[in-house]
Amino acid sequence: MLKEDHKKVKGLFRKVESTTERASKTRTDLFQKIKTELEAHTKVEETLFYPRLETAEETRKLTLEAYEEHKLAKDLLAEIGALPVESETWTAKMKVLIENVEHHAEEEESDLFPAAKKVLDGDETEEMANQATTVKRDMGL
Repeated sequence: MLKEDHKKVKGLFRKVESTTERASKTRTDLFQKIKTELEAHTKVEETLFYPRLETAEETRKLTLEAYEEHKLAKDLLAEIGALPVESETWTAKMKVLIENVEHHAEEEESDLFPAAKKVLDGDETEEMANQATTVKRDMGL
């Protein structure tokens, strides 16, 4: 499920990257979708996934780094949301957000997720997936 979230957000990033400062309505709509998807994804990870992983020695450092990457993404989302979508600064900050989130997703998929498989058993993973579905549904996704 988390990998699917990464794929979905990456697709939204490609769409927003293809816009120009003149496409304000499209940018506004895409930014809202990106923001909603990232907020849901980080909520799932920070309330269900990371708390369990930060207690295990094998995944603790990776999890603490992931929390920091989430904080940076949240800060960037707030900054981008306060800017006019037609501005060059909006474009620059969006590029930094994209780079940060894509780097984070790559690290999760190559390092954290494989390590998590060693820490979590199948029942825990299934329960987290069920809870994640509920969290996302409650957020309108």
